[in-house]
Amino acid sequence: MFIITAKFDRKKLILGALILVVLAAAALLLLLPSDESASAGSFDAVVKTNEQRVKYLESFGWKVSEKPIEEQTVTIPKDFSQVYAAYNALQKKQGFDLKKYAGLQAVRYTYEIANHPTATGQVVADMIVYRGAVIAADVQCVSADGFMETLTFPAS
Repeated sequence: MFIITAKFDRKKLILGALILVVLAAAALLLLLPSDESASAGSFDAVVKTNEQRVKYLESFGWKVSEKPIEEQTVTIPKDFSQVYAAYNALQKKQGFDLKKYAGLQAVRYTYEIANHPTATGQVVADMIVYRGAVIAADVQCVSADGFMETLTFPAS
């Protein structure tokens, strides 16, 4: 039989525990997203409310409807078709990557845009949100000769 003994300095033990608690709190604060919406034109955002989603789109210069014209649960496919791969390529230009969310369900919010400088048909902004974070977004003209582009407001 073996007996192991250790001598602890009570002050050092308490100091070590306090340091661990402070480091854990600091790490937690860095990892948790803030409830504030993104700064102007930032693609990284927390959008838990409709007001935050509208502000997010407006931060890029878009004038959008007060409420979404459509709200739909979508499943990001595990295997991307050519169409979805092309959509993800557009998202990667903005710093998003839907591959990270393959197989998961998210919510797509669609807002009508009132100030596209060149489009003649109806223009909408789609935003895909997973657990309160924007994971994809685009602006598109829904007419027959429409387009799809990033959220960046086009130069006139």
